[in-house]
Amino acid sequence: MRDFGLAPLPPQPVFDGHNDLLAHLWAAGDRTGQAFFAGREGGAVDLARCRAGGFAGGLFAIWVPGGGGRGMRPVPPDAARAATVQMAATLRRMAAADPAALRLCTTAAGIAAARAAGAVAAVMHLEGADGIGQGLEELEILHAAGLRSLGPVWSRPNAFGHGVPFVHPASPDTGPGLTEAGRRLVAECRRLGILVDLSHLNEAGFWDVAAMAAAPLVASHSNVHAICPAARNLTDRQLDAIAESGGLVGLNLAVQFLRPDGRRVRETPLDLAIRHLGHLLDRLGEGGVALGSDLDGAPMPAAVGDAGGLQALVTAMRAAQFGDDLIDRICWRNWQGLLARTIG
Repeated sequence: MRDFGLAPLPPQPVFDGHNDLLAHLWAAGDRTGQAFFAGREGGAVDLARCRAGGFAGGLFAIWVPGGGGRGMRPVPPDAARAATVQMAATLRRMAAADPAALRLCTTAAGIAAARAAGAVAAVMHLEGADGIGQGLEELEILHAAGLRSLGPVWSRPNAFGHGVPFVHPASPDTGPGLTEAGRRLVAECRRLGILVDLSHLNEAGFWDVAAMAAAPLVASHSNVHAICPAARNLTDRQLDAIAESGGLVGLNLAVQFLRPDGRRVRETPLDLAIRHLGHLLDRLGEGGVALGSDLDGAPMPAAVGDAGGLQALVTAMRAAQFGDDLIDRICWRNWQGLLARTIG
């Protein structure tokens, strides 16, 4: 009997503002990234999962673990520098090994071309500039290697500023802002065309960056403090400043930053993600909201799980009466447009 049913819709392409694949490859000693292509047991991001979930591109973070004190203390500069270079080299090797599957992109046009060719568009991102010296020589080298996005700090202090700690409930106003070296770093990123990411920066640092230049303010993977009062989330005042700058916030799917109680419970309904999206849309408008999942960096809602489950969030947006145009903006076009205005 012939099946006259409708064919399933192709996945909605997703450009995701944050994943921690490279740190996992580094920790496993995989300096070529072959596990991304072959499949990762228990991981959240690999080629098969990306294709299943519509993950067509994103910011691939270089994050240096360690530092003691649950990772909250500064990392020794030499160790941070070595790990940073090794992860950057891994991403470059991955792109060279199979450009039909993954491309290292340094422009918005390159991202669009990778999507058209069916390759994952990878933008190199540095989450915490621990591996960069105060003379910023390493920044020049990393930019030449493809770096196009940088967060001055992770959730620990370094030479450039102070990260916001993982505390719930708490204000993001947790200490001093950028150091003098941090101001030089932000200025040099702006000169080179490197996006400055405000996720993980404390509130004083946020306002320091906001005061420096007329550029879009971006938080690649942060949520709404008014819904989940974690120090890592953004207050309405911060959201309003991002909106005024023409910037963007990527929704973080880490359950502890979605839930009002801050618990790390995977059985967290996607309705909470929709609630955060609704608040972000109210504050930022339809052009200022995107995705920044934190895949491979935090526990995801069970309905998503890994990169292969991203379409569950798309389904939840449709159920919440988000139209196809808005969904495409959140999932792809807003990041594409923001990157065109920041990295070129």
